[in-house]
Amino acid sequence: MRKNIALATGLLAVALFAAPRAKADGIFTGTLSGTGEVPPTVSTATGFITVTVAGSLLNVTESFTGLVGGPAEAAHIHCCAPAGVNAPVAVPFPGFPAATSGTYSNTFDLTLNSTYTSTFLTASGGTAADAQSVLLTALFAGDAYVNIHDAVYPGGEIRGQLMQRTPEPGTISLLLSGLFALVLLAGRIGLRRERLANEA
Repeated sequence: MRKNIALATGLLAVALFAAPRAKADGIFTGTLSGTGEVPPTVSTATGFITVTVAGSLLNVTESFTGLVGGPAEAAHIHCCAPAGVNAPVAVPFPGFPAATSGTYSNTFDLTLNSTYTSTFLTASGGTAADAQSVLLTALFAGDAYVNIHDAVYPGGEIRGQLMQRTPEPGTISLLLSGLFALVLLAGRIGLRRERLANEA
């Protein structure tokens, strides 16, 4: 029985500490504004973006409204710099709406060279695998951002730093409760087996 409890406890520890780091999946959000740009703009436009990484896929969903510098001409993920510092374009958003307000959604395959700009690809090591590693590291560190460019603001009218969303405390508590129940169940099964072995 002690072996079963030790095994269950070991599995619990592995599940708690190793599993979250085993995958590079995550959800990142950013609120875009003129004050986020470097240097800041006086734009009253706003935007919001959600970037979801699942395996080798990166899904982007972005909305924006009130660009004052004219219709959007481009939008990108820039890497790798913290808030207040500019960085080169890593992932351009093809087909971004040429409008002052709108929405954009696209899914990118991080294993393809074509997902990245040639400059970012070269600077990251030359392969899509290298670029993917650099981009994911930056996302988890909070060192990637998104901005929208237009004619009046070719360097970007609004910008938002991408920050990882953390699980709600209730989700973590539920996970811990479930894992604790599994440990108890493993202990009961071990006791039952021990009794049956002693009776035989």
